Amino acid sequence: MLSRLTFDDLKRTFRWEIPSRLNMGVDVSDRWAARDPGRPAILSRRPDGGADVTTFGDLARLSNRFANVLAAHGVGRGDRVAILLPQSVEAVVAHVAAYKLGAVALPLSILFGVDALKYRLSRAGAKVVIATGQAAERVAEVAPDCPDLSLVIAADGRAPGAVSLQALMERASDAFTAAETGPRDPALMIFTSGTTGMPKPALHGHSVLLGHLPGIDLSQDSLGQAGDVMWTPADWAWAGGLLNALMPALHFGVPVVAHRFEKFDPELACRLMADFRVTNAFLPPTALKLMRQLTGIRQRHALSLRAVGSAGEALGREAYGWAQAELGIPVNEFYGQTECNAVIGSAHALGVGKPGFIGKAIPGHEVAILGAGGEPVGPGEMGEIAVRRPDPVMFLEYAGDPAATAGKFVGDWMTTGDAGMMDEDGYIAFVGRDDDVITSAGYRIGPGEIEDCLLSHPAVQLAVAVGKPDPVRTEVVKAYVRLKPGETGDAALADALKAHVRERLSAHEYPREIAFVDDIPMTTTGKLIRRGFRDRARAETEDAAGNG
Repeated sequence: MLSRLTFDDLKRTFRWEIPSRLNMGVDVSDRWAARDPGRPAILSRRPDGGADVTTFGDLARLSNRFANVLAAHGVGRGDRVAILLPQSVEAVVAHVAAYKLGAVALPLSILFGVDALKYRLSRAGAKVVIATGQAAERVAEVAPDCPDLSLVIAADGRAPGAVSLQALMERASDAFTAAETGPRDPALMIFTSGTTGMPKPALHGHSVLLGHLPGIDLSQDSLGQAGDVMWTPADWAWAGGLLNALMPALHFGVPVVAHRFEKFDPELACRLMADFRVTNAFLPPTALKLMRQLTGIRQRHALSLRAVGSAGEALGREAYGWAQAELGIPVNEFYGQTECNAVIGSAHALGVGKPGFIGKAIPGHEVAILGAGGEPVGPGEMGEIAVRRPDPVMFLEYAGDPAATAGKFVGDWMTTGDAGMMDEDGYIAFVGRDDDVITSAGYRIGPGEIEDCLLSHPAVQLAVAVGKPDPVRTEVVKAYVRLKPGETGDAALADALKAHVRERLSAHEYPREIAFVDDIPMTTTGKLIRRGFRDRARAETEDAAGNG
């Protein structure tokens, strides 16, 4: 396994071994089914707390059946198969079947409303949708606007305009010969979160899984050890849940716990990890921050965790320190985005980790901080995080948009839109999205450090920091704070929080304004949604100017 070597050894000796023939579906199901068909693949949590076990042999047979179903309905190479399902066996089967067929899996969140579905299904040219019965009803609403859509399958019964999955599967054969696909043949399409403009369809080849493995293996302290069990609360419809947890775990023959949270519940998360003896978890920073409200976790829950990876936004010192104290293990933070994931990370088992930094470039990936001219800058200078191509984890293109694809690159560097800096030892700090960075009195301020500092105050549960337009300083820092239950948001507490940040960070970083809010919304991937608060702060300035 990779992590038996030192990190420097890995960097020096690492070489990609990407075969000319590669199929993700075969890799995560048939390969293991041939060796050990009874090996558990998916552990589905029942309402009574028990588990239904789906083996790799089951997964191979079920995915063969579904591949035959799709083929019988005219689905072939390159056709888009939309998967509108929660964490479930059916979701895994649909992915594996699409890959085996040479089609393109299009995972979508079941939380999407009709407008979001219409845009993505029509933009991707989806030919088939497999969905829950409830989600299939939303698909029926938008189907007239999706001319390529020819089949809607209801995974849990019937829905208007949908065909029952069970009925289709009963008539299908277990025998299927997977398509011969190569590493750059299209396999997976994931829409970006749309931080600027409309979400873009990032198209990946079959190599995307192998491209993730070094980063995920290091963050999980050598995944695939005897007794390993993986779980993540992240939706498998997103790169985080799918490629940071589900697919790498199956590649290594590690069973994955499937359970859908209607809303993330930190107590239930701990109980689930204890009940299923989860050893490896991918926990987004917001999940860890919500878990901070719990005390005595290890005293109340018999956890088996040996490694936790976290990505999606900056974890911060407070959440990191809390997790190490409460969970008993360091969190391996790592970084990437939909287009090019798991390229920077920590590996504390190998001595790679530094407070305030997300880690170093993962072996196999070349990362730099680019200045305004598109050239790498020196240590300690802020710029844009970029990754050099070619890279097996990097997206092939934004489907149907060559101009947007070209605009993502500066020469051979794929730009991320994320501000960061690198120190003399190669550690990289994530400062924030370029549009999240606050410019105040000539300083460029990352919101993550302020939010992290606010979290260290005993009254604060969550916080968002944004720039509020200011005629003198360009922007001032404004924080929106959600308090812990029982705390009262008043002027005295606001002043205390300002002083708390000023004393621990600096005079130019403390929030000059604080507002207490009942809710801080997050994306379905668990990231704080700052955009709404930026708009709110801007509107406050405009209203004040209009009333002046």
